[in-house]
Amino acid sequence: MKRFLISFAGTVAGIWFSILLFCIAGFVLLIVMFAGMGSSASKSVRKHSVLYIDLSAPISEYRQNVNLMTRLQGEDPSVVLTDLTDAIDASADDDRIEGIFLECNGSTAGLAQRRAIIDALNRFRKSGKWVYAYGDTYTQADYYVAAAGADSLFVNPSGTIDIHGLAATTVFYKGLLDKLGVEMQVVKVGTYKSAVEPFILTSPSEASVEQQRLFLDNIWKTVTSDIAKARKVPADSVNAWAESLIMTADAKTYVKRRMADATAYRHAFIERLEDLTDEDDIRLVTPAELLAAGAFKEKKGNATIAVLYAEGDITEDGDGGIASSRLVPEILDLADDDDIDGLILRVNSGGGSAFASEQIWEALQQYKATTGNPFYVSMSDYAASGGYYISCGADKIYAEPLTLTGSIGIFGLIPNARGLLTDKLGLTTSTVSTNPGGFPPTIFEPMTEKQRTSMQSYVERGYELFVSRVAAGRHMKPEQVKLIAEGRVWDGTEALKNKLVDKLGGLEAALKDMAAQLNVETYTVERYPEVPDKLLDIVMKMSTDVESSALERALGEDMKLYEALRSLRSMSPVQARMQNIEIR
Repeated sequence: MKRFLISFAGTVAGIWFSILLFCIAGFVLLIVMFAGMGSSASKSVRKHSVLYIDLSAPISEYRQNVNLMTRLQGEDPSVVLTDLTDAIDASADDDRIEGIFLECNGSTAGLAQRRAIIDALNRFRKSGKWVYAYGDTYTQADYYVAAAGADSLFVNPSGTIDIHGLAATTVFYKGLLDKLGVEMQVVKVGTYKSAVEPFILTSPSEASVEQQRLFLDNIWKTVTSDIAKARKVPADSVNAWAESLIMTADAKTYVKRRMADATAYRHAFIERLEDLTDEDDIRLVTPAELLAAGAFKEKKGNATIAVLYAEGDITEDGDGGIASSRLVPEILDLADDDDIDGLILRVNSGGGSAFASEQIWEALQQYKATTGNPFYVSMSDYAASGGYYISCGADKIYAEPLTLTGSIGIFGLIPNARGLLTDKLGLTTSTVSTNPGGFPPTIFEPMTEKQRTSMQSYVERGYELFVSRVAAGRHMKPEQVKLIAEGRVWDGTEALKNKLVDKLGGLEAALKDMAAQLNVETYTVERYPEVPDKLLDIVMKMSTDVESSALERALGEDMKLYEALRSLRSMSPVQARMQNIEIR
């Protein structure tokens, strides 16, 4: 026994010693990281500077976590949307900033996020300052922002501009699952609830194609209208560009067809900027550097508006996305904060767990009942299915024309892996139970008729609850909701027509309207959730960062497929989720 106790104590001591070393190493790394961050961000902003915006930087709604590995490697160019728009707005009144240089190297921003950037650029241009765009190879996303938001657009004489219209691409997994011997058993409500189709079909249903065509057409009309207005050409011209495989044209053609203002090699473009600033050496300042230099002064006023960000998959627990276990306490804490006068939920989510969505919805209703404060929702690229569930109880809902929302529907996916586990791998099971008729489905056997009937009833009950939440929040009858529900996805313009949203506009519009409701001209904005700053929390997250960084390097573009399959494994049985659609 004595020997055992000594051995056990030694083991415990070894574990704690390892943890201590890990923490010390992490602390050293953090010092290095933040020192590096500080040096880069401390760049002074001098007179005749130009705000440099690289559109290729990944854009998120709100930075909740710091990925140490990418930061330490100097490979974290990510930009928070509000930081970018704040920097643009601050530059309009900053005498040190002469204009904006848009670097077009492959935008990764979502459709609604691009519209928010364009709106900020147009506000900046009203100050009388200029916005110049340059690109060697403009993607369509680049071109939309540059064409609609810049005064002048330049392209490399050997460069290209791509504009091709919009398409929605869906990856179907059924063929792969068939080869593996896995059958996805589906229970759902909603003719248009197409999120299950990739797992049970090899091509889309007619209903899915119908809804995709409508929102793609509407979104494209908005994009073409924005481009046509800014480039001073008819909308038909933009469509003609898109029909002609224009990316293969000579760069001079872009100027001739008024897609661009001039061709120029990079050095000639930089010389033009130097002439505009009366400087021999152009002074480029990034949004991060400008904000770090104190250019943006947070609004202060007689009211405080909290902006709570909800971005990603809706889950019951977990580190990323919208976890009800984290978001619900955050909402209830805001309800207890007497300094908060109003709440705006900024949503960018295609949904997820129906159960988690209900918990978040209920917490938001508690906020309204407890405080009596106004509660608005501002939708970004997506606020669909579970994303709409958590939004529908707001006093006012704002969406961009490019937002995808709705998808009011519920489904369940229950895999039957008997073909893989038993027929291919030779695994068999034996279960002895007291009440075999009461067991839920397992992956080892197909659902019985009783199980399927019970699961269908469960899903239908969840759908009725979802519909009732929408009906109450939107002041509609359940029958009215069902006419526009059935899992159908709507763009922002159609959502407004169907009374699913109240107004077209971004976060800025929601803030201004809430300030008007609070009867204040100035207000303070506080953003939540707060970025974790506890050393131990950050250090303990390092192993996850290492894993995710290594996977991303190894898989590259296939990372999206991996994440889709991984999310399937972690899905709760009943989902309020829209189809994973890539619009390009």
